[in-house]
Amino acid sequence: MLDTIGTPTLWAVTIGAVIALLVMDFLLTRKPHEVSIREATGWSAFYIALPLAFGAWIWNEYGTDRGVEYLTGYLVEKSLSVDNLFVFMLLLTAFVVPKELQQRVLLYGIVGALVLRGIFIALGAAALSAFDWVFLVFGLILVATAVKILRDTLSGHDQEVDVDSMRSVQLARRIFPVTPDYEGPKLFSKVDGKRAITPLFLVVLAVFITDIVFAVDSVPAVYGITGDPYLVFATNAFALLGLRALYFVLEAALSKLIYLGYGLAAILAFIGVKLALHWGHTVSPDVPEIPTVASLLVVLGILTVTVVASLVATRGKVADIERPEPGTSDAEAYVDYDEVGHRD
Repeated sequence: MLDTIGTPTLWAVTIGAVIALLVMDFLLTRKPHEVSIREATGWSAFYIALPLAFGAWIWNEYGTDRGVEYLTGYLVEKSLSVDNLFVFMLLLTAFVVPKELQQRVLLYGIVGALVLRGIFIALGAAALSAFDWVFLVFGLILVATAVKILRDTLSGHDQEVDVDSMRSVQLARRIFPVTPDYEGPKLFSKVDGKRAITPLFLVVLAVFITDIVFAVDSVPAVYGITGDPYLVFATNAFALLGLRALYFVLEAALSKLIYLGYGLAAILAFIGVKLALHWGHTVSPDVPEIPTVASLLVVLGILTVTVVASLVATRGKVADIERPEPGTSDAEAYVDYDEVGHRD
């Protein structure tokens, strides 16, 4: 069994707190409205202070090693979540989601991501407990993902947006008719007396599909930092909960992080190598391992270089993100996810 600090009581309290925060967010967004930068900044500060305070509690309660594991895992998951925001931005733009409905779409995406990652975390914990070679498999997944991100970054693949051929959307439209316009936060409506789905349902479906892809590399990445399933869940949950507010804070700045893909590729490759070395160490004690403190310093260093280099390179330049014309219909606005994500 993997060593964990997650007692049944701690798991119950943590999951209860996550559900309470999600309910609060849904209540706050029950009345659609455009998010102001002041509102987004305030909630972003809250969702950064909360995990940091929790990390301080972990550090004080369970010691330095667990504290460093949590902090490093949180940094990795937060950096990956910023990359996810690029895809969400492209999807929201391509589906022409009204400003006042964007945060509701993001919330649905967060719920889907939490459920999927919870499943992946449980499966990963069971596999790692039973088979040491799973560490090597996770390492290879991360290295392959790093190569994919690097290739897409070099080619600019993630800038292409083409919605109409998305397979999940095509399937949904074969089963249900689609209303011509958004109808507030409604996912379902009626067309000619028949049950129909709204464009909001389709964009939520697209976001759910991306959640599956994101979970494939996010969960192995944090397992490369800590083998504690509880800390894996906590870092994922805290990184995801703040996405709704963070999106509106970073929306204008995302296009300036031009080297983020390179930074994420480096981080994932590094963690992949760390996992492979850990597997090698289980086979032979002579194989060295990378300490968690060293991992924290490497991740911090890569993120710092990535952000500083991006800001220096884009200094004085105006972000040029093309958006569809206001009159674009929803039928013209659907995306093929294969043309969107870094990590498809």
